[in-house]
Amino acid sequence: MPLPKPEKNGKYTYADYKTWPDDEWWEIIDGVAYDMSPSPRRKHQKVSFEISRQIGNALTGKPCEAYNAPMDVKLSALPGKENHDIDVVVQPDILVVCDPDKLDEEGCNGAPDWIIEILSPSTAYKDENEKLLLYEKYGVREYWIVQPGAKMVFVYILNDNGKYKKPDVAKEDELINSYAVPEVQIDLSKVF
Repeated sequence: MPLPKPEKNGKYTYADYKTWPDDEWWEIIDGVAYDMSPSPRRKHQKVSFEISRQIGNALTGKPCEAYNAPMDVKLSALPGKENHDIDVVVQPDILVVCDPDKLDEEGCNGAPDWIIEILSPSTAYKDENEKLLLYEKYGVREYWIVQPGAKMVFVYILNDNGKYKKPDVAKEDELINSYAVPEVQIDLSKVF
């Protein structure tokens, strides 16, 4: 099924997005639709599962909640408001939300506390450039870019000026503590 025609200004909105087939994955960044096909490769999924498992175990009984893709994150949305005209909807590989008011049945409204993207050949440029700037703009407190091939993680932390600091780099045999969700520590030797 082809996408509907964009709004008069040439951009798609969340209202358009909600009419698209459920068996397709899409993101909208500043009104531009990005097809998330094909599905991630096995190595990507294995890395995602292990990081998610460690986060989930650490958050058991805690107020923060972790989710895996596909989960709609409407970055420009306001919690508790009608947000059908927004034009930024992403589906991070992993996200953690500590404010329950940001969550509804359709996903997350506003910036999660922590987002993790796992690079794949088809998404690397977008994750390392467009999404880095997007997550910074909307105030995602912590952003990890996981590079499975290099067995490295780049950790971006939002500073008081609303900009990401130069990333810390963790390698395959290290432990990494989350800044935004301090009760979580990831053992990269189990991830890679």
